[in-house]
Amino acid sequence: TEIVESDPLGKVDLGGALFSEATDELQETWYIAARARIYFPDKKFGADNHWLEQHFAGYEINVGSRTRDDRFWLVTAHSDTEPGQTVLFDSKTHKITPQFRIWEKLPREQLAQMKSVTYKSSDGLEIPAYLTLPRGVAAKNLPTLIVPHGGPWGRDFWGYNSIAQFFANRGYAVLMPNFRGSTGYGRKFWEASFGEWGLKMQDDVTDGAQWLVAQGIADPKRIGIYGGSYGGYATLAGVTFTPDLYAAAVDYVGVANLFTFMKTIPPYWKPLLPKFQDMVGHPEKDAERLRATSPVMHVDRIRTPLFIAQGARDPRGNKDESDQVVEALRKRGIEVQYMVKDNEGHGFRNEENQFDFYAAMEKFFAEHLHP
Repeated sequence: TEIVESDPLGKVDLGGALFSEATDELQETWYIAARARIYFPDKKFGADNHWLEQHFAGYEINVGSRTRDDRFWLVTAHSDTEPGQTVLFDSKTHKITPQFRIWEKLPREQLAQMKSVTYKSSDGLEIPAYLTLPRGVAAKNLPTLIVPHGGPWGRDFWGYNSIAQFFANRGYAVLMPNFRGSTGYGRKFWEASFGEWGLKMQDDVTDGAQWLVAQGIADPKRIGIYGGSYGGYATLAGVTFTPDLYAAAVDYVGVANLFTFMKTIPPYWKPLLPKFQDMVGHPEKDAERLRATSPVMHVDRIRTPLFIAQGARDPRGNKDESDQVVEALRKRGIEVQYMVKDNEGHGFRNEENQFDFYAAMEKFFAEHLHP
């Protein structure tokens, strides 16, 4: 094996590479920390890209498909307030021919800027995150949503984000933390999440909310949390293990029971089961920890108003887990709104269900966080 290139700054993983259609030579590599950093081993290709960057100032440039002689490119320019505009670029003449804009009726002038931030975790780890603030109001004592991503072995990126824009448009500050275990930040950062579901991974999310309060941005009495899949687990863990922090919470197809989660690994993931046991926990060897960090087993601690959305056919976040949480909370008189869609699995795909969910979530957070 020959190492061709790694991050010149030594901070993140290789994001990807682009090779010439004509010669198969390496033309571009990129690395994504807060924003994308791009390097061009091919000087001519780099010069053309720099010309595009100047033409689309403030946007990130993605080169899509090209003709076999490398002359004509389909190029998409995008940003936090531009979902994407695609053009045909003649690399020989530098002529640009517009093709289309994604969601062209979306009013770009009303979209909010997303900025990258970092904060320290309680054990000293630097946590990268993205913060979107509502337009037209001072960034002080705002109703705030913490939105941990799913996976958890994925990450959020700078750019147009429909969830961030949806809530910023309604007056919320939105923080999207790339907690430990998020991918792209190197092996050490990823492995720091092993065995830390509900523990240090959750602390990273909590620390983000507390950091916003310390900055004066978040109103400590109006902080909500929303997430799907692992983000749904982080939501349930948040209201279970830090019940005084959040004023409202929405769990979307989240995991509530780590034992059943590990038992329902689908057949096509079976080769990865030993690694899952390393990362999450072994149901027998780590039973005490899994029991301590499974929200469904500690619902007596929850007192935050909660909204749960669930697909009845979900093979990952099983409906039975949500049923247990809802039933236990309602017995104790804790407010819990429950939406079940019979024709959905792990995440809603039908537009009518998405409309129902977002309308209900918007109303729920407005009632409790008063944007």
